[in-house]
Amino acid sequence: MLESAMTASTERARTGAPAYAALDLGTNNCRLLVATPSPAGFRVLDSFSRIVRLGEGLHDSGRLNPTAMDRALAALHGCAARLARRPVRGLRAVATEACRRAANGPEFLARVRAETGLPIDVISCREEAELALESCAPLLARGGQRALLFDIGGGSTELAWVRTARAGNPELIGYVSLPVGVVTLAERFPAGGCPHARFRAMVEDVADRLLAFDRIHCIRLEIRQGGVFLLGTSGTVTTLAGLALELPRYRRALVDGAVLTREAATAAVARLRMLGQEGLAHHPCVGAERAEFVLPGCAIFAAICRTWPAAEVVVADRGLREGMLLRLMRAERPRRRAA
Repeated sequence: MLESAMTASTERARTGAPAYAALDLGTNNCRLLVATPSPAGFRVLDSFSRIVRLGEGLHDSGRLNPTAMDRALAALHGCAARLARRPVRGLRAVATEACRRAANGPEFLARVRAETGLPIDVISCREEAELALESCAPLLARGGQRALLFDIGGGSTELAWVRTARAGNPELIGYVSLPVGVVTLAERFPAGGCPHARFRAMVEDVADRLLAFDRIHCIRLEIRQGGVFLLGTSGTVTTLAGLALELPRYRRALVDGAVLTREAATAAVARLRMLGQEGLAHHPCVGAERAEFVLPGCAIFAAICRTWPAAEVVVADRGLREGMLLRLMRAERPRRRAA
């Protein structure tokens, strides 16, 4: 779906293809992706990602705090500057859990539009699941009748129960958005005391939240009968894949689409837990900015794998931005043909 980057001017000169942009303002990250259509899906022209921790303190206060909003605004000004240098035919900009939950979310997004010109919309949990499903569709066409797609975010974790039998056209059977992500879990279970007890408490907390979804869809029973795999799209899962593959540095081409056995994934979680905070900060697949969120993410991942012990986990380094781009390009296709 994604191809190697090149300058927009070179690509337009070669193909005449227009550029499109997708911006995802999450609880922890601000991400921008600019691309142009290609036979394989799209070709990336530019990308941007910055940790902004917009949801910092949201769990306790119910509001976005001024410092977090300033961090996010600084990143969004950077995105706006990039878009000004590279005009695009279509732009979709969305915000997710932090702005859904915060009492002052609408006020903040109005300020963003006034200062940057970026028209950011808050999307529903269902659309978030649908966009992730759209971006991951090629990875779902690998056999089996069902897949459980999960996206471990900063403020929430999305689960999508998917029927994969129809090639190239996965069907969303059910979804749920749990109000727990790497930022919210880190704040609810602050570091300190016994790290093993903290990790176990986080896993138990998340596992309890998963049971209702399992009761509705009988996923555990389907796993026992076979034909079900897990598909994870998040920084947590790609980090675990980088560790399991023993990469000296993170390489998307090797991670996206990788298949981990349950044993390999469990071993990667154990290795990350052994590194400690300092070791995580210096690990080439983690880094100082993400170190404090890795173990909460691993706890969510461990709870998912404990509740639904499928034999394999497919790893996806793609998500909302890619789903938005594919939708934008598909919507424009009839107009481009008519022109």
